[in-house]
Amino acid sequence: MNRTKWPRRALPALAMPALASPALAQGAGIRMLVPFPPGGATDVFARRLAGRMAAALGQPVVVENRAGAAGAIGTLEAVRARPDGQTILFATASTLGLYPLMVDRPVFDPLVDLTPVSLVGAATVAFAVRPEVARDLPALVAAARARPGALKYGSPGSGSYLHLSMELLKREAGGIDMLHVPYRGSAPAMTDLLGGHLDAITDTVATAIENHRAGRVRILAVATRARSPLLPEIPTVAEALNLPGFEAAVWMAVMLPLGVAEPARARLAQSIATALAEPATLAELEQAGFVLDARGNPDEVRGFMAAEQQKWRPVVAATGVRLE
Repeated sequence: MNRTKWPRRALPALAMPALASPALAQGAGIRMLVPFPPGGATDVFARRLAGRMAAALGQPVVVENRAGAAGAIGTLEAVRARPDGQTILFATASTLGLYPLMVDRPVFDPLVDLTPVSLVGAATVAFAVRPEVARDLPALVAAARARPGALKYGSPGSGSYLHLSMELLKREAGGIDMLHVPYRGSAPAMTDLLGGHLDAITDTVATAIENHRAGRVRILAVATRARSPLLPEIPTVAEALNLPGFEAAVWMAVMLPLGVAEPARARLAQSIATALAEPATLAELEQAGFVLDARGNPDEVRGFMAAEQQKWRPVVAATGVRLE
């Protein structure tokens, strides 16, 4: 069993928020907790959205990175925050979908301990190789099948969404075998791919496209249902391997602590819808490799999260990855 350790100090007893919730204070600053380090795809999206939300709300929205434990440290801080509408969480599939599947005693339940504000979009997952490894995705699958365990692929860490996206691909492609090499983020994985120490990586279009366009790596396929507008020549996994319905995108959502008054939640959701409907915002984020998807109905968001957990449960179980 592959266990990823995280700091014990990050696991205090869960303190449920107070029952009452004042409305979102006009003019006061809002903290947007991002449970990942600066510079990654999640942080890029969060900072661009925060600026647009601030304009729509007429008050500052300040991003604070609270990285650690695969996103659980920052998420727990949001769970325990005062329900005054002044702390919001910019979370991803890793914390809202995968976390409960990888811990024996979760310190929070995303479906129970947080209130959805809105889905906002997703970072497109891409499978990339050194150009000499494979010309297309079927060739990579054939090479892995011919030499089980010989090819090495990197990811931002065991149990990360990008790690499990490759495990889903291996599973759906007939059980091919490639050796997983976990890293502390996408950047060092890309460095080792460029240096010849890896054969492939799972990354996002947002962070891999520059090296792809420069010819240093080759993106073989994207894991969305439709091709990326940034890479219209690159097939989807569903097209390349004839796997209808294959999809893996690092989706993102804005959440609140329990107990925030509905008018405050709705105002935040409206600010997100307004921000993402702006043509300039749409163009900016799409050019950065994101697919936008604003859905501000909390029941719909919870249903989506529950479906994602069911989808990934067998994949997580097969890898044996656990957080502790």
